[in-house]
Amino acid sequence: MENNLMVSSTPHVRSNETISSVMRDVVIALLPAAIMGIVYFGIRAAILIIISIVSSVGFEALYQKLSKQKVTVTDFSAVITGLLLAMNMPSTAPFWVPVVGAFFAIVIVKQIFGGLGQNFMNPALGARAFLVASYPTAMTGAAFGATSYGVIGAVDATSSATPLAQLAEGTVNLTQQDYVNAFIGNIGGCIGETCAIALILGGVYLMMKKVISWKIPVSYILTVFVLTYIFKLCGAAPTREPLYELLTGGLMLGAFFMATDYASSPVTPNGQIIMGIGCGVLTTLIRLFGGYPEGVSYSILLMNLCVPLIDRYTRPKIFGALKKEAKKS
Repeated sequence: MENNLMVSSTPHVRSNETISSVMRDVVIALLPAAIMGIVYFGIRAAILIIISIVSSVGFEALYQKLSKQKVTVTDFSAVITGLLLAMNMPSTAPFWVPVVGAFFAIVIVKQIFGGLGQNFMNPALGARAFLVASYPTAMTGAAFGATSYGVIGAVDATSSATPLAQLAEGTVNLTQQDYVNAFIGNIGGCIGETCAIALILGGVYLMMKKVISWKIPVSYILTVFVLTYIFKLCGAAPTREPLYELLTGGLMLGAFFMATDYASSPVTPNGQIIMGIGCGVLTTLIRLFGGYPEGVSYSILLMNLCVPLIDRYTRPKIFGALKKEAKKS
């Protein structure tokens, strides 16, 4: 009887998960927040989402075709980039804005650096930062008046500044209804960032599916809460409310869906916690003491740049490796 020995390269332990299956899970997790954005902001939000997704997929296919690469748009990564980009825009943004943003995200941030897994920052966030810097009026809704959002069951939409802008100006006295509105999404803001409950459910789904770890989002959210509470307690930010800070702005969207991006976040467990804490510290400082009411996007992008350094110093010791002192002797 012959015994055949098969020799193969690593990895020897394989999973049934594929890039497509992981990306599909992320799309599924984002759908509740995207749907609630359309419910509150109307058909214009739906059009912006469609344009952003189609543009992202189109630019990726075109770039890969022109550079004679295998076209991989079926892996859903471009779909996620387009969806996240649209969810980071106000519903009042002109229809050409997601096209420009998709080009920057896919071609400049992702493909030029080697494609999926090689990007050093989150493509959607990189594009958002570029759009805010290049077209601030279009990205803040100022060209069309204040951010508009519709109350379910109401005929007319309400126009107001975003909650974080109101807090920064000290022009709002929070009531229980304000917390409820922030929780369900009946507030001003970008398309996909307003409904906290939908984003939390999506994040929990990803953690249950083991697509993301709890370390980055939990450490991120807890850091913002604790620091805001400390600054409020010592009188440095008397008008800020820690819980309201968590429910408004892009914190939940950023913590669960963008800070956890595989390519631009640490791979080590300790590194992921450092990433979350770093994002939380920067977000709090920008929100409370900066000239910009929201700090999530820039915080994550800055920490993306630190990821190689974080991974380097949090890398676990190799089992059986000799210490430097032992080597010298």
